[in-house]
Amino acid sequence: MTQELEDYIDAHIDPDPEELHAIDRATNVRLLNGRMCSGHIQGRLLKMLVTMAAPQRVLELGTFSGYSALSIAEALEGDATVDTIEVDDELEDFIRKNLSSTPAGSRVRLHIGDAMRIMEGWDDCHFDLIFIDADKRQYPDYYREAMRLLRPGGFILADNTLWDGHVVEQGRHSSQTEGILRFNDIVAADSAVEKAIIPIRDGLTIIRKLPATQPGNKR
Repeated sequence: MTQELEDYIDAHIDPDPEELHAIDRATNVRLLNGRMCSGHIQGRLLKMLVTMAAPQRVLELGTFSGYSALSIAEALEGDATVDTIEVDDELEDFIRKNLSSTPAGSRVRLHIGDAMRIMEGWDDCHFDLIFIDADKRQYPDYYREAMRLLRPGGFILADNTLWDGHVVEQGRHSSQTEGILRFNDIVAADSAVEKAIIPIRDGLTIIRKLPATQPGNKR
């Protein structure tokens, strides 16, 4: 996507709430790799997808600055909550400050630690929607645990699944690219899910876990 097209989209979708706009700006000013923040276009898409799915319990892998968790939390209703996991403990104070800056932050429970270890401590079918945006090398392992934790009919949203186009480049495969490639192949071959890839930013894969009684589901 060209910068011109991105600017056009920015101007023709709903604006961020002021608090989220401030978090996006602070993320890009204060943190290294600020482009890792989901940003306005993807943030509004996340909010809309979560509104459509109407989950009660959401899990996010990879909090970073809290922008995406708050975009998700903004769409929740009733007593619905988000559990978000961040491995970098040096970000904790920054994240908590951002969460406290908006009413939606009261729905977010922050966990600091290794995502796999935390996920392995939870029971099956614990969540209605899971957003994967953490260590790309571990995407295949995250997927395995996410499928265990996801209720039938629930959704997985996986970010960066086109990895800046590296998935189709030859001879430039880093360990992160290899993780994304393996994840994409696993999802493509999994008859227990429906899946679609949206070519927004680095690619967003939408996965729906089929109900156990649906034909073709081997789980």
